[in-house]
Amino acid sequence: MDVLQLFVSGLANGCVYGLIALGFVLIYKATEAVNFAQGDFMMLGAFITLGLTNEQFWGLPFWVSVPIAIFLMGVFGYLLDMIVLRRMFGQSQVAVVILTIALGFVLRFIAGLIWGHQPISLESPIAGQDVRFGGLVLGLDEVSIIVVTIFLTVALYFYFNNTKLGVAMQAASQNQLAAYYMGIPVKRVHSLIWALAGAVAAVAGILFASKGSIDPSIGLLGIKAFAAAVIGGFGSLPGALLGGIIVGLIEPFASYYIAAGYSQVMPYLLLFLILVFRPHGILAQVHRKKV
Repeated sequence: MDVLQLFVSGLANGCVYGLIALGFVLIYKATEAVNFAQGDFMMLGAFITLGLTNEQFWGLPFWVSVPIAIFLMGVFGYLLDMIVLRRMFGQSQVAVVILTIALGFVLRFIAGLIWGHQPISLESPIAGQDVRFGGLVLGLDEVSIIVVTIFLTVALYFYFNNTKLGVAMQAASQNQLAAYYMGIPVKRVHSLIWALAGAVAAVAGILFASKGSIDPSIGLLGIKAFAAAVIGGFGSLPGALLGGIIVGLIEPFASYYIAAGYSQVMPYLLLFLILVFRPHGILAQVHRKKV
């Protein structure tokens, strides 16, 4: 039972990493850029939901706050691309990376300014609820994280591969000029993918906040999610989920069987080995560019 509890807990944490990693992959697949503020998007989505829901703030019902927060994060992602990132057009990818790192610092500062730096809990109806399977006791929040993550991963996978807009997004990432000549509104497509990444990050933040207290520093979980995306295969949506689950499972089992000082480094040791022996990740997707 201890092993099962560790497995479920690690699986739930891994699904959160996987959701954040999905945001990395979504933006990379569409723009070939890396958004190192994706973890901070998750943090901001969690705090927006908290601000809308908790009694000391707006006090809205949880199920009303959730779609509002997801919508607001989608709008934030869209406007960020339209107002800021389009000005980076033609610049090197390094400049975009530095911009997103700086954006992460700004978002953590703003969150701390509005909601404070002390841990605070989201008043969620799924927090503290248990689901029993025989002698196994699972948190409803953990079950919700696993179910929602699998659903989103499958939905996004089919969206990118079976819809006209999804294919257009991939075409725009592979050759922007050719995509433009084929009639694809490249700028609008990029803004939409940033909006989608913001909405997915909001879902991750809501689920993570339902597990326990949050503070602005949770945005740094994006580092683990980036490692998960690389481990799974940076261009693969299922790979993002797989990498997140692997990192999530390594942490509790390493803490249980290995001394604490060593267990913290295990996910990054795995990342190192993956980069050495399989640089494109476990579910590598290496294709020739085409439109």
